Amino acid sequence: MRAGEGESMAERSLKRLVERQKELFAEAAKQGEKLDEASFHQQVQSLAHDYERLMRANPKFAAGYAAYGYLLSKVDMRKEAAAMLLKANELDPDIPLVKNQLGNVLAEDGKPLQAAPYFLAAIKLAPEEPLYHYQLGTLLAEARDDFLKSGEWTRATLEQTMLHAFQRAAELAPDRFEFGYRHAEAYYDLEKPDWNAALKAWSALEEKATTPIERQTMRLHAANILIKMRKLDHARVLLETVDDPKLQGQKEKLLPLLPAAPAK
Repeated sequence: MRAGEGESMAERSLKRLVERQKELFAEAAKQGEKLDEASFHQQVQSLAHDYERLMRANPKFAAGYAAYGYLLSKVDMRKEAAAMLLKANELDPDIPLVKNQLGNVLAEDGKPLQAAPYFLAAIKLAPEEPLYHYQLGTLLAEARDDFLKSGEWTRATLEQTMLHAFQRAAELAPDRFEFGYRHAEAYYDLEKPDWNAALKAWSALEEKATTPIERQTMRLHAANILIKMRKLDHARVLLETVDDPKLQGQKEKLLPLLPAAPAK
C-alpha cells in the first residue's frame, strides 16, 4: 500500500498544513527573543488563509476546524479559536483534542465552570492522555473557590477529583517530573491530607531527582510532612542533610518547628 493511500485530498492538505504549523512554531521557539515578529505573523496569516480555503472547500471537515482552532488559540485569538473548535465539536463530538482545547480557551477566559465538562469529556474519550488529567487537576486547584461557590461541587468531591487527576497524570507520564511534583504538592491543598501517601509521593520524587538541589528540595518537603506527623526525630535527620545555600531560607522556616535536640 502506498503512503497516504486511502487518504482524502482534504486529509492530505490538512497533514501538510499541520506540518507547516509545527515547523513554524518550533522555529519561533528556537529563535526566542531574536524572532522576527513581522515575518512570524506573516507566516501565521498565510497558514490561516490556507486553513480558511481548506474549510471553504470542505465545510464538513471536523479535523480541519479542530486544527485551525488550535492554531488560533496558539496566537491568542481565543474568540476565533472557540468558534472553530465549537464547529469541529458540532461536526464530530468525539475528538478529545477539541474538548481539551475548548476547556483551555474557556479556562483562559475565566470560565472554569464551563471549562470543566470539556476537560472531563476529553478524559473520557482519551483516558490514557496524561495532559488532560493534569489540566483538569490544575483547573480545580486554581478555581477551587468558583467551584465551591457554584454549589455544584462539594469540597470533598473537588479535592478527590483534583488529587486523582494529578495522580493519574503522574502515573501515565512517569518521565514528566513536573506532573509528579504537582501530585505530591496537591496533598497540601486537602482539608484532611493523607500524610503517609504524601510522604510516599515525595520520597518517590527524590529517587527520580537528577540534581543534588532537587533531591534536597524533596527532603525539605518530606521533613515538613514528618513534622506534621510528629515524627520529629526523622524530620531532624532529614533536615541535617539539606546543606544547599539556596535552600537555607526554607530550611530555617522548618527548624523552629522542631524541639531542641537533646544534649549529647
